[in-house]
Amino acid sequence: MSEIKASVSPDIVWHSHVLGKAQREAANGHPALVIWFTGLSGSGKSTLAGALEQALFSRGIKTYLLDGDNVRHGLCSDLGFSETDRRENIRRVGEISKLMVDAGLVVLTAFISPDKKGRQKIRESMKEGTFIEVHVDTPLEVCEARDPKGLYKKARAGELRHFTGIDAAYEAPEQPDIYLDGSQPVGISIEKLLFILKNYGILPE
Repeated sequence: MSEIKASVSPDIVWHSHVLGKAQREAANGHPALVIWFTGLSGSGKSTLAGALEQALFSRGIKTYLLDGDNVRHGLCSDLGFSETDRRENIRRVGEISKLMVDAGLVVLTAFISPDKKGRQKIRESMKEGTFIEVHVDTPLEVCEARDPKGLYKKARAGELRHFTGIDAAYEAPEQPDIYLDGSQPVGISIEKLLFILKNYGILPE
């Protein structure tokens, strides 16, 4: 696929609605923001994001989880796995996340999102304090041992090209908002996340 360039016609004007993010946050009783999980395939991103969503939901927080595989069944079904397409995939997820934050939700995303610049663009496109980057740092050998989808095995055999961590680079966050050791038990990481999220006003002290 050739390079995808997003552009907006000068004839298209953003329409501001009467109801906005502030009113929806007030109705929900908590701020709206994005919790962006990034890490290698098999690092535990989806597991942790899913567990956190359940924990937040059980506490009355309005949430929605965007998962890497799920968006490729619809929103990004026209994209492949070239570097250009993967960047476009993340760009689209960032735009959807912004709309969901405007709707007053706490949005959780679980994407490898290997490109540091792509993650930074999403952060810069949002209001300060509404993008929380969570780095699930798991050693490559641990991810390979897990290999829940058999993707590392295919990549090592040359059946899968441009696979992050094998023949494609992963640019780890240098200063993530939250750092998690993906080798630790899920329960410990969720406790840490819930404790930190109190500082963002999502949960009561």
